[in-house]
Amino acid sequence: MDFVIVGLQAWYFDLGSNCKNIALELAKNHRVLYINMPLDRRTILQKREDPHIAKHLELIHSRRTEVVQLGPNLWNYSPIRVIESLNWLPSTFLFSLFNRINNHRLAADIQKATEILGFKDYILFNDNDIFRSFYLKELLKPKLYIYYSRDNLLAVPYWQKHGKTLEPRHIAKADIGVANSIYLADYLRQYNPNSHYIGQGCSLSVFNPDTTYPIPEDLQDIPHPIIGYIGAIVSLRIDIRIILELANSRPDWHIVMVGPEDEFFAASTLHTLPNVHFLGRKDISTLPAYIAHCDVCINPQLINGMTIGNYPLKIDEYLAMGKPVVATRTVTMQLFADHTYLADTPADYVPLVEKALAEKDPALRAERIRFANEHTWENCIKQLYHIISNQPGYE
Repeated sequence: MDFVIVGLQAWYFDLGSNCKNIALELAKNHRVLYINMPLDRRTILQKREDPHIAKHLELIHSRRTEVVQLGPNLWNYSPIRVIESLNWLPSTFLFSLFNRINNHRLAADIQKATEILGFKDYILFNDNDIFRSFYLKELLKPKLYIYYSRDNLLAVPYWQKHGKTLEPRHIAKADIGVANSIYLADYLRQYNPNSHYIGQGCSLSVFNPDTTYPIPEDLQDIPHPIIGYIGAIVSLRIDIRIILELANSRPDWHIVMVGPEDEFFAASTLHTLPNVHFLGRKDISTLPAYIAHCDVCINPQLINGMTIGNYPLKIDEYLAMGKPVVATRTVTMQLFADHTYLADTPADYVPLVEKALAEKDPALRAERIRFANEHTWENCIKQLYHIISNQPGYE
């Protein structure tokens, strides 16, 4: 099997992504062509000074088809046709009409790259790209077309405008739908019964519970018990009421927040509380040390359209370090119900943290570590292979 992967993130961006991890795992056994996002005119105008965009633009200006080998079975390609910025169009009918032109441009570039590599009966894997890949199944005629959902994009105004109409149609025509959370798999099944949960892979090698980590300097003067949150501190995802409930109800507890803050949290009253500590952004290599010196880790998630379907990677990181965890209950968090304490309301957090602090059983710690380390990209791709093997022509 050969795979062509399209999606929402170019390989050249430094941020990690599910799609890049999936490509790397697939490439262990199959040839994989990873397609960077085509550049649209708005991106060119706004980001042409970005070194990555500038390099992509060089290829466009030279009209050079350049398939770059990243590994033994992995190639990367940057499309050389510019697509139009269309989301401002008020009518979804008009948007669809012009979006077909964009899709034709992208399909022509992909076709050229697959010909260079000799890809023929390949599987086309679409990482949640609702619009730019909407017609690729019809235009490229892959042997199998897979639509992958890993975020509830329709909660974002940009995607919602035309996506409310187009994403259900896109899902329905896929041969297979797959998702990284139970919530999103259920969403896919509304439009395509051949949809499946394949889990979420995590890169947990840096989170070693058997390592002795020195106490970070900015933690040394903070008394225990320490209730820790490690991650982005943004109002879209974090429920400030939970932090206030913990800090005000138990002034002897110290709430440590590790990660970058948005403007809402930076201006919040939390900064006036003596037992709430904001330590700022940290390099990922230092995060295990912060987790190691927390007594309990929390995920005080705000439930909204953007977060309700998310797979919480930080929970696996906490559990991989053996830490007791208190988190907001969601559909996806039900997967973790046997290994975490789940809160339905902000008021639930205090008694659940008390329970977590009182926990002393080393067997529970060992079970948390074992459970977290089941969530590998290898296991996700095994699930994907199993689903593919049940399709006609792949028995």
